[in-house]
Amino acid sequence: MTAKQVPAAQPARWQGLAPIWAPDARLLLLGSFPSVASLASQQYYGHPRNQFWPLLSALWGQDLRVLGYEERLSAARARGLAIWDVYAACERDGSLDSAIRAAEPNDLLGLAARMPGLQAVAHNGGESARHIKVTQRLGLPVYRLPSSSPANASWSFERKLAAWREVFARHGLLAP
Repeated sequence: MTAKQVPAAQPARWQGLAPIWAPDARLLLLGSFPSVASLASQQYYGHPRNQFWPLLSALWGQDLRVLGYEERLSAARARGLAIWDVYAACERDGSLDSAIRAAEPNDLLGLAARMPGLQAVAHNGGESARHIKVTQRLGLPVYRLPSSSPANASWSFERKLAAWREVFARHGLLAP
């Protein structure tokens, strides 16, 4: 085989993160799949430019970014928020959703069945929202939120916040 005939490298196969949830969760927020930074840190929304934690901070009037990761997760659970992704595993080079291949779905309906207080599901971005037909089977309201990803530069932080605030308010997840 000549140098010009060397096959392209296969994308890396990644395993996602475990769900963050409690039985009394009211809103299940679903991303697509963790970024490379999130996987490296084993933390949801671990990329420093992702607006997930700043959005929750603004909604709850508490700067979650100054807290340790476990404290952030405790705050989310205490407010009734569950966090997971639509994909359990996939092949992907880099962090872009458009690079996801051979994706294995998470058992979204199984997790939802363990949360009897669940009122709604929100998809964080377009790739996650491709699974709306699955989450609609729960018979609950399902929302498509603008992605918190830094790749979603077409929405300002304020515009994202307004969309997220509307959904969180409907299900009692805002600061008192």
